[in-house]
Amino acid sequence: MDYSPAGVETWDAIRARRNVRQFTDRPISKEDVDRILEAGRRSPSAMNQQSWDFVVVTDRKQLQELAKVFRGAFHVATSAATVAIVVPETDDPHSRELIWFDLGQVTMSMMIAAADSGIGSGHASVVDQDLARKILGHPNDHTAALLIAFGYPADRPLAPLKTPNRRPFDDVVHRDHW
Repeated sequence: MDYSPAGVETWDAIRARRNVRQFTDRPISKEDVDRILEAGRRSPSAMNQQSWDFVVVTDRKQLQELAKVFRGAFHVATSAATVAIVVPETDDPHSRELIWFDLGQVTMSMMIAAADSGIGSGHASVVDQDLARKILGHPNDHTAALLIAFGYPADRPLAPLKTPNRRPFDDVVHRDHW
């Protein structure tokens, strides 16, 4: 598979990425979905454990059901594709911390890859694990950790944000000490 860049610079994709909660009906090509998944697969992983599996859902009825796993996942219902990131369950606190650390990295890798192609994204938690397991079919010793909904934004195309809603740079950055 060739996953050559779609033409957007990385910095522009980072500045354009925002949480999208309303999507158009436009489908995402298989090539774009696979590129997003490949970005996730290539994400850094603590001790290179790669403790993730991805379940891609594009069927509209399944997406509508999947949106019910958490009240904040309503946008999944109208997405073109949603990726469930499934991880092994563990009672070991250290392993759990590493898995959650990796989840942040894999999520941002996928979201930036999507933004690079003009595809919006929005993440959501999974509260109802029984419903998620019924829809996704993952094994009982795994958990659907989170969902990332993908689609083309309904309100406006992705573009670098000139004034992001973020704390001022100098309030966030401390050099050499607090």
